[in-house]
Amino acid sequence: MNIISWFIRQFIRKNYKIPMLNIILFGPPGSGKGTQAALLIEKYGVLHISTGDLFRYEMSNNTELGIKAKEYMAAGQLVPDEVTIGMLKNKVNAHPEAKGIIFDGFPRNIVQAEALDEFLKSKGSEVSVLLSLDVPDDEIVARILNRGKTSGRPDDNDEAIIRKRIEVYKSETSPVFDYYKKSDKSRLIPGVGSIEEIFERLSNEIDKVQS
Repeated sequence: MNIISWFIRQFIRKNYKIPMLNIILFGPPGSGKGTQAALLIEKYGVLHISTGDLFRYEMSNNTELGIKAKEYMAAGQLVPDEVTIGMLKNKVNAHPEAKGIIFDGFPRNIVQAEALDEFLKSKGSEVSVLLSLDVPDDEIVARILNRGKTSGRPDDNDEAIIRKRIEVYKSETSPVFDYYKKSDKSRLIPGVGSIEEIFERLSNEIDKVQS
């Protein structure tokens, strides 16, 4: 890089804030979010935030929020939204250098979506796009049953439980798609095909947002 290019880049960094690329990777269990998230992180260099990872970190480190989560789970209760949101804020605030974020498994409901919007707004940012992987129910069941052969999770081997998880997703989580559709940020992506084909579809939509 020559000296002129260096000064131009420093001027841009100082005077213009580059918008963060904030992606919600959406879809029912077994839709392939985890696989695609790993590829998108590598391509776009963004921070990955998974709800499962948040809970595991906070609980294994016995943080204040982690202890609260354990208490609710030990009592057989759902962990309140404010605890989950608090964990997410901790993760984002710990990475101020991030040029973007992939939210994987979050938000799970409208309350969480509204909280996410407020949090990003406080940082001068917003959700860029929601990408929802569209996979037929029977395909999801087949995928999870196949995964159950090696996952060690009993619920991955019970079709009735799998279909119940899909129904819970449809009733509680899928409304988030319509929430972001109101601001023209939701995109339905065919989630059947090779990993490479699905990745290309997702990348095409992300590139449109960046253009």
